[in-house]
Amino acid sequence: MQNYSLTWTDPDGRPRASAVAYDQPSAAERKTELEDAGCTNVEIVEVKPGELPEPQA
Repeated sequence: MQNYSLTWTDPDGRPRASAVAYDQPSAAERKTELEDAGCTNVEIVEVKPGELPEPQA
């Protein structure tokens, strides 16, 4: 099973990254939630088990 995580920028300009990994459908749903909340630069990134992405500066 492939794992996915997300990176994004909060409405206040602060870069963020997911603290959890998702499957593809859940990552897509979370991306929509973040965009609806006003976050920008929302990206789904593939991660290996046990890895999480760093926030994009």
